[in-house]
Amino acid sequence: MSNQKPNQKPNQKPNQKSDQKSDQIMLVSISGQDKPGLMAALMALIVKAESEILDMGQAVIHAELALSVLLRVRDFDALADEIRHDFESPGFAIRLSKVSADSYQQWAQGLARSPLILTLLAQGGGAEPVHAISALTHRYGLNIDTVRRLTLPHASVALDADPGTTRLGIEMRLGGELQHSETFQAELLTVANAIGFDFSLQRDTVFRRNRRLVAFDMDSTLIAVEVMDELAKRYGVGAQVVEITAAAMAGQLDFQQSFRRRAALLRGMPEKTLHEVATSVTLSSGAHRLIRALKHFGYRTAVLSGGFQYVGEHLQQELGIDYVFANRLEVVDGVMTGEVVGEIVDAQRKADLLLTLAQREGISLQQTIAVGDGANDLPMLQRAGLGVAYHAKSIVRESASHSISNFGLDAILYLIGFNDLDVAQALASTQELGAG
Repeated sequence: MSNQKPNQKPNQKPNQKSDQKSDQIMLVSISGQDKPGLMAALMALIVKAESEILDMGQAVIHAELALSVLLRVRDFDALADEIRHDFESPGFAIRLSKVSADSYQQWAQGLARSPLILTLLAQGGGAEPVHAISALTHRYGLNIDTVRRLTLPHASVALDADPGTTRLGIEMRLGGELQHSETFQAELLTVANAIGFDFSLQRDTVFRRNRRLVAFDMDSTLIAVEVMDELAKRYGVGAQVVEITAAAMAGQLDFQQSFRRRAALLRGMPEKTLHEVATSVTLSSGAHRLIRALKHFGYRTAVLSGGFQYVGEHLQQELGIDYVFANRLEVVDGVMTGEVVGEIVDAQRKADLLLTLAQREGISLQQTIAVGDGANDLPMLQRAGLGVAYHAKSIVRESASHSISNFGLDAILYLIGFNDLDVAQALASTQELGAG
């Protein structure tokens, strides 16, 4: 008597899969109230059906689950029946769909391209900026594949609270091929200016996830003032400095000429005045939080400034900045001579210094971040892997790929990819080390 089971082909082992059915691709989508053990139960069915996971994703918002799994299956109908049997219930939605081989291949090929990461930072509820971005990405043939929250939700929300007191930071991963990136970026900037939100658009490369050096302009970037203007006011030459600055803005003087002329106006000013200004400067919003977090995460920091070395070194002591390159004013017998010592740090010098520091640190320029507000920062911003225009003039915002105008300096942490929880843990750890 034969031991062959019914429907078993001759010479086929009992546990050997039949070749009668070719593999199919199944997309399982489940949504509804999250339940403990749901993932384990679904995986048990997938293992039992000897199916292969090709992709999967899950999100839970306020205990509501959205789960999708892409599978290679031998028997679509059999697995579909089991999933429906185990998971169909009131308030739970299940969608089981077949994916064609062509559709799967297009998806798989798209994974080889580095996706775009769009970071959105908005004050208030954020609905209008999200609507504007989603409409723009749709018009350019891009799909929002995933959304990750960067800002923590408030523990309590009063229904009558001012919407302006909240903020939303999210990171969107965009799928598809962007054909006209410059036009898209320009339209995105126009919308951001009109509505009032900040954004960054980056390729999700290995360098984005491994930035190692952050270089700051100083005046009106790391600090909230222009030191030259403050000194000129105290010494009674403010009007003359403004006149020289205007000539430089009009293209009548380059930066080096204008700086030497402005410095000459400070001839005879006591060094103690420079000390008073250096010790009284106000840091830009979020600067202290940013520097502390960067140091904890192992980043190196630098000041590359067309301002004064004296002030930069004061900030270096206060914040623990690793490198400072700025302009040195000559001081003789406690009085400024109005002369500049050494090479002036202008726009090109900043860009060159960024490259020098990257080489010194043994990293690629793609692993650097530069932050500035003025036209003399543009070469540095454009050379860096991530160049951020911070509360910048319009010409700088239009030329830079990344911009922060409505948030403090610490918003740079969101552009790098850190969220509020990451930063809170870093700062708590820093405080513990200090207390120890």
